[in-house]
Amino acid sequence: MKKNFPNLLKKMEKSCVLLVGDVILDTFVYGQVSRISPEGPVPVLAANREHQMLGGAGNVFANLRDLGVTTNVIGLIGADDAGKQIQNKMVEADGSKDGLIEDQDRPTIQKTRYQARSQQLLRVDYEKNIPLTKGLEGKLKDAIKEALPKANCVVLSDYGKGVLSDEIISFTIGLAKKNKVPVIVDPKGKDYRKYKGASLVTPNRNELSEATDGMATKTNDDVYDAVQHLIKTSGIDGVLATRSEDGMTLIENKKADPYHLATKALEVYDVSGAGDTVVATVAATLAAQGSMQDAAYLANIAGGLVVAKIGTATVQPRELLQAIEEFEQEDTSQSRNNFLAHILEWSDAQKKIQSWQDDGFKVGFTNGCFDILHYGHVNYLNQARGECDRLVVGLNHDQSVKILKGEERPINDQMARATVLGALGCVDMVVFFGAEKAGEDNTPCEVVGYLKPDLLMKGGDYKVDDLPEAQVAFSYGGDAKIMPLYEGYSTTGTIEKMRK
Repeated sequence: MKKNFPNLLKKMEKSCVLLVGDVILDTFVYGQVSRISPEGPVPVLAANREHQMLGGAGNVFANLRDLGVTTNVIGLIGADDAGKQIQNKMVEADGSKDGLIEDQDRPTIQKTRYQARSQQLLRVDYEKNIPLTKGLEGKLKDAIKEALPKANCVVLSDYGKGVLSDEIISFTIGLAKKNKVPVIVDPKGKDYRKYKGASLVTPNRNELSEATDGMATKTNDDVYDAVQHLIKTSGIDGVLATRSEDGMTLIENKKADPYHLATKALEVYDVSGAGDTVVATVAATLAAQGSMQDAAYLANIAGGLVVAKIGTATVQPRELLQAIEEFEQEDTSQSRNNFLAHILEWSDAQKKIQSWQDDGFKVGFTNGCFDILHYGHVNYLNQARGECDRLVVGLNHDQSVKILKGEERPINDQMARATVLGALGCVDMVVFFGAEKAGEDNTPCEVVGYLKPDLLMKGGDYKVDDLPEAQVAFSYGGDAKIMPLYEGYSTTGTIEKMRK
């Protein structure tokens, strides 16, 4: 790579960011609509799944933690169940709940979205935006004063919900400057003078226009002029303007030349939370002693990755490294991975499968060693794909195959087998599974229970009741089906023919 980004990403794991802002509990209720209510002209949502996650500044936290950065969050929650949920999710993500200050006078901010397939029907907000009392401001300042000396970077995540009052913003920026710690601001509102002294603000194209009294922000020159005006009138040190399909522009100070970055988004499915990913990536890079241009470069790639995912998502360091390698190739449009199914870790696979299911797709799962891919395999997989909208293949990893087939197998290692499978048009995803030692469970029971596909398929002369993985599928409401195999074709037979 042109720059030592792998080393920079490793340094992120030893860095610390202080995050101050509006923490929100996001709830998604998924279901299907098949009728109109007799009580009024509204759809009836038959809910079948509910998912809660950290939103607002909480999503910035989730992005930072997935990049390996230690993150201390300071914000407000109510004395309610939603506040406890946020605390629990912070702890589950290896964060601390100590900076979440309980306010008896306001509820925890919640946004509940009701969704059928990919269509959002309704959003219900629970919040009470009232000015901070002197007592709360004092508690927030004390928490910031204690946490800031440990931080390598500070993020102000402003959703306009009340935590970041002018006093708290000024206090935090002033203390950070004394400690020579950079401050990144995800801004809100039209008057950026309240962020005076911040190292960098990250407005999108529309926010930049609003903050400069409607200045044009379409072309590179337009953005440069608007940013220069913003820096001059607000006292901010630098601006990273996100420009959707036109990429980003970084201007570090009034005298610096603009650093324009073309968009790295190959496909755009959902822009939800992309701004949080950009802010988190910038903060993580600066905390790891990277430059502003390094931060903008990585943030541009991270933003392109996250908009290609459905729903609010995060980016892993390995995804960033893989994307950097691809974009540094001479012809990125012909990158081989554009034609391959995803080969994913279980956690990423689960998120992808949930997004498919939320969009109304039926997800099927089958498994095997697939050591030497042959006619029988290909026809079986095509038939399995015909039973569902998306097909996930569970692939026995190398040690698992040795346990099943003997020490001379597999012939092809797991990445070679996964790559060949992924090149088939009928396969949408590949995940590895299997036992590490003889005597351990070598069935796909665990991966099926984790991923929860809609339909489990098994080829052969079995009975559904005899398959332990089928019982797992039934336990969460899934289904199972036995599929016919093509006789006369097997990897073992192929190997024997080659030996003769």
